[in-house]
Amino acid sequence: MSAKAEKDKILQEIITNTYGNRVRLRSCGICIVDNSILLVKHKGIGSLGYLWSPPGGGVEFGESVTEVLKREIQEESGLEAKVGKLLFVDEFIKPPLHAVEFFFEVTVEGTLEKGFDPEVSADYQMIEEVKFVTWEEIKAGPPQAFHRMFERVTHLEGIFELTHALNNSTF
Repeated sequence: MSAKAEKDKILQEIITNTYGNRVRLRSCGICIVDNSILLVKHKGIGSLGYLWSPPGGGVEFGESVTEVLKREIQEESGLEAKVGKLLFVDEFIKPPLHAVEFFFEVTVEGTLEKGFDPEVSADYQMIEEVKFVTWEEIKAGPPQAFHRMFERVTHLEGIFELTHALNNSTF
C-alpha cells in the first residue's frame, strides 16, 4: 500500500472514530460576499474523497448553536462571525456519518486563512482549503464535490430561499 493510501485509510478511521456511528448536531454558516460563498474543502469526506461545504461543526454539551458557529468559523477560516437568522435544516446520512445541520446566515470580518481542526492531529488535518467560491466555480465542478444544498438552487442567493428542512431521501 502506498504512503498516500495508508494515510487516507488512517484518515477514514479517524473520521469514523471521531464523528461516525452516532447522530451529530451541527451548526453551519452561510456567508455570501461579492457573489461568492465561504466554503471549506474537507478531505476524507464524500465520494470524491473531498467535499466543499460551508464552515461549521458539532455542538458540544452546554454550547449553543450560535456559540458553536462562531467558534467553528474562527477555527476553520480565521474570521470573526456574527450569526444571523436560521435559514434551513438539513439531514446528512451517509454511514458512518449522520448529521442534522442547522444553517444560519452569517457575516464575517477579519483576514481569511486556512484553519486547523483541533479534533484531529496536524498529520491528518481534514481542512485542505478555505476560500470564497463563486457560483460559476460551483457549477463548473462535479456536483458531488459540493454540499448538496447547491443542487436545490439556481444561484447563490437562492440559498436564502431554502427556508424548510431538506429531506435526505430526495437525493
